[in-house]
Amino acid sequence: MADVDQIELKGRALLDELAHWTGIIGQAQQLLMEYGATAALQALDGFNDTLGKALPNFAETADGGRAGWDEAMAFLQKMLPGKASASEWQQPLFDLFNQSYEIFASTLLGRIAEAEMLDPRQRDQLRFTTQTALDAMSPRNFALTNPKVIDRIIETRGANLITGMERMLKDAAAGQIRHVSPDAFEIGRNIAATPGKVVYENRLFQLIHYTPTTPKVDAIPIVIFPPWINRFYILDLGPKKSFVKWALDQGLSVFMVSWKSADASIADVAMDDYVIAGEYEAITVVRQLLGVPSVHVVGYCVAGTALAMLLAWAAATGHAEDIASATFFTAQVDFADAGELSLMIDDSQMAMIDALVTDGVLDGRYMAASFNLLRSRDLIWNYVVNHYLLAEDYAAFDLLHWNSDVTNLPADWHRKYLTDLYRDNLLVQPGGTSIGGVPIDLTKVKTPAFIQAGREDHIAPAQSVWKVTHHFKGPLTFVLAGSGHIAGVVNPPAANRYGYWTNDQKAETLDDFIAGATEHQGSWWPAWRAWLKARSDGEVKATGARIPGQGPLPAIEDAPGRYVRTR
Repeated sequence: MADVDQIELKGRALLDELAHWTGIIGQAQQLLMEYGATAALQALDGFNDTLGKALPNFAETADGGRAGWDEAMAFLQKMLPGKASASEWQQPLFDLFNQSYEIFASTLLGRIAEAEMLDPRQRDQLRFTTQTALDAMSPRNFALTNPKVIDRIIETRGANLITGMERMLKDAAAGQIRHVSPDAFEIGRNIAATPGKVVYENRLFQLIHYTPTTPKVDAIPIVIFPPWINRFYILDLGPKKSFVKWALDQGLSVFMVSWKSADASIADVAMDDYVIAGEYEAITVVRQLLGVPSVHVVGYCVAGTALAMLLAWAAATGHAEDIASATFFTAQVDFADAGELSLMIDDSQMAMIDALVTDGVLDGRYMAASFNLLRSRDLIWNYVVNHYLLAEDYAAFDLLHWNSDVTNLPADWHRKYLTDLYRDNLLVQPGGTSIGGVPIDLTKVKTPAFIQAGREDHIAPAQSVWKVTHHFKGPLTFVLAGSGHIAGVVNPPAANRYGYWTNDQKAETLDDFIAGATEHQGSWWPAWRAWLKARSDGEVKATGARIPGQGPLPAIEDAPGRYVRTR
């Protein structure tokens, strides 16, 4: 009788397990029905054709078909009993998956490097697209080949898969991978929260005037131009990271341009508009508001490229004296060595962009996906594993919140930017491009300039940023900061991170600069403030028009304004 009871208990337990996992599958099916299936990201156009042309060359190498197999055989010998390691990725089965993948990946990339019939650009494009595909194929990205995910399935009895699928389908419906919790940050509360007023606006931008935090301020104000590809508040994150707050505390009068996310009403906007109706108009408004002859300007990324155009236009039209100095945050003007982003620019990519345009506007999610592809392991697959497969909680990380807060772009501007600058590199050709009908020449720029580059920047490589020193003819100060496109810029002194390099000697190349450079600990911001101080015109009391809304321009609304909230 006891045996019968035991069998019955085991039978019930088995039925309970079956019911549990049937419920898990049912929940998954319900989610699929609720959210619908969405198309996966398509492979980059032309990849298969190019790969097909390159593969025949693999067999023509000296070692022919043996390449990679010696490594595979050595690995299989390692898998014999008694060879397993303690690491979870060295457990025999998972080690087989992982190392087989590594051998395949290294062999394939090696063959691409040896593909003699490809020109350098084709080889780089094939390497980039292959690496992107290989990143997606990693065993870590799949539930049954990642031991951590299997452990989590056992631990949560499959609940992690339901949570992950729900997140994945929501992200698919939204058209982008979520990196942080949607409730972690609120514009104007714990991000983009430095006090100030919007004092001017046109169809392209709002101008924010920040409230001074010191009794006196530099007579010459600064006007900051962030990239319109992203939101301005990369420079005004939380108080501990905010470049704006730090600049205010250093006694500067600070103005910020907040660009409007493109819609059909500004689909006609071109680079000329961003330069003249955008940057130069903001400079003019600030000069008139404060009654000053000139301003310091800061241009970040693409806004720095536009700033270089503005300086050349100003030199050609007699307006150079309106700008006391120009600072460039990781901005390119010479695109000969523009990095991996340039590999994504060809006829097939232009055709894909055209297909994505609606009402003359390119959805910002396309640009976000493009930037994420440059670091797909970190910005795509890392989150697929952590948030979809493991169902870990989202981190409250302000940089990632900003990264996901996309802006739309005028499609004609974007196409011309890619073809004229990235593809044809017209900006560095005297008269190669025009602003407001005026042919421009970067070699005519004599404005004092501070140029910052990020040593690990994958969007605007330091080598590319350095090239501005070959074109501008005014006094130049170049600083190489640690880290990359974002953290290399947003590096507050209190964090004491990364460091930076300076070199007062003339250098022809970035390698020469680095070879003779002095390394400094911590943030480069104080060095920039000292540079700006040397170009100051004394101090004035922070009263009257220096207080937002108390001068000739009444406040329109509180900072950060409406445009930053426009989707």
